[in-house]
Order: sequence, then C-alpha cells, then structure tokens
Amino acid sequence: MNGNILECITEQYHSLTRSGKKLADFIFANTSTTQYLSISTLAEQSGVSEASITRFCHGLGLSGYNDFKLALAKADYVTDLGDPSHSPETITSEDSLNNIFHKLHASNILSLNETLELIDERNVEKAVDLLSEADRVFCFGQGGSMVMAMEAWARFSTASSRFIHIEDSHMQAMNIALATSKDVILFFSYSGSTKDMEDIMNIAKKQGIPIILITHFSKSRAAEFADVILLCGYNESPLQSGSVAAKVGQLFLIECLFYVFCKRNPELFAAARSATAEAIARKLL
Repeated sequence: MNGNILECITEQYHSLTRSGKKLADFIFANTSTTQYLSISTLAEQSGVSEASITRFCHGLGLSGYNDFKLALAKADYVTDLGDPSHSPETITSEDSLNNIFHKLHASNILSLNETLELIDERNVEKAVDLLSEADRVFCFGQGGSMVMAMEAWARFSTASSRFIHIEDSHMQAMNIALATSKDVILFFSYSGSTKDMEDIMNIAKKQGIPIILITHFSKSRAAEFADVILLCGYNESPLQSGSVAAKVGQLFLIECLFYVFCKRNPELFAAARSATAEAIARKLL
C-alpha cells in the first residue's frame, strides 16, 4: 500500500462489500480511537466479523490488522515528534522542558488511575492462588513486554525461587513443552496479539498449564487462552510502542500481585526477603 490509508479506503469504497463499507464507515467516524482497538473489539463495535476485518486489511495491500493499525496511526494527525496529537499529554518539540515533565507525569498518573479502576479483586485472588500453588512460575513476554516479565521475575525472586524468566521465544516453547499442569505461566502482552505469544499459549493449553495474562485488551487473542486476565490501563498508540506510561500500569499490577502473594504466608516470605536482602547487601560498597 502506498500513500495515506484513509485515502486508499476512500478510493476503494464503492468496490467494497457490504461489510467492508460498514467497517469503512466506522473507521471514518472513529479514526482516532480505532487505532487503539483490538481486532475483536473493532469487530464488536463496528458490527462485522474478525474475518471481514482481516479481508479488508488484505484488500488494502496490508499484511494484517496490526499493519493496518500502524498505517492508520500514521494517517491520523501526529506531532512533529511522532506522537498522536489528540491527547492532552501529547508532547511536541515546542514544549518547554517543564511542560514535557508535567505531561509525562500526567501520562503516568493516568495509567495508574486507569489500572486501579480496572483491577478485579477476584481475578487478583485467582491469580495469586495459581502463583502460590505452582511448582514453577514462568514469567514470559516478547519485545517490550519481555521487559515487564523480567520485572515480575526480579520482584518475586526476592521472596521465592519458583519464579523463572526466559527471554528467547524458542527456549520458552521448549520449556513449556516439558512443563506440567502444576506449573503456571505469567504472561505479559499489552496487545495480546503476537505470533510468538500464540505459539507459546497453544503449547501451554495442550500441556494443561494455567495462564495468567496481563494485557490491555480483555478480548484479545491471548485472552482466549488465559485462565485469569488482569487489565492494565493507558491507551498506547501503535506509534507509541514501548511507552513508559503503558508499563507503569503493568508495574503496578506486579506490585499488587507481589504483596497479595506475600500476604498468604507473611512469616515465610518476610524471612525469604530478609535473606535475599542480606545476600545483596554484601555486594554493596
């Protein structure tokens, strides 16, 4: 596809199917918000099937829905620094340093507030039940979400040795192929829609391994595999991939899980945290 995606849709509009026109109408009316939607949410809100959306994307010469969202984000008005312009937290090169700092602060606070509103106590309890009873907990993610998986592993490693982090997706698949239903996967995926994620989860389901998913989209592809879903706040544009604000909400969820986990057996985990702190203290100057 060459040029602006909205112009391409306009040019092809009269040759689209009935569902294609229905989808196009929704996109034209909701250009700014569509780029933040998962394919399942777009299907639900526009009234067409996910298959119709995929065919629509291919008809525009795109590889799939994620490629479409990126093209749509580029077509929407963006600042000279590449961020979407329709948010009050958007930063431009004209902002003073003080304005930049305040806008970033506002973004992070927004992420925390939205995540707090989305927290379901029952799901947190279910997640901690799985973490507490597991022989091993595999902390997984890919790309920016891999960083969050590492954060979870590092945090929980101060209280328990059962948490494991593996970066490489091939090694993740190999380990899950040998895991059992007594193990658990704590999976981080903001979008909930990646090929490596789906590969891992398919293997996990065959092995009967419970999956705890931390994501932004409750109806993403990953959510179909998950036993427990915890939602993080903040709408991240495809052009903002890897934003700190999106990670802040996930860090907050990690901390919530950690303290509820330790609350189950306070004396045991207090002793473990003391032991790990002493071990690290010896390395400090």
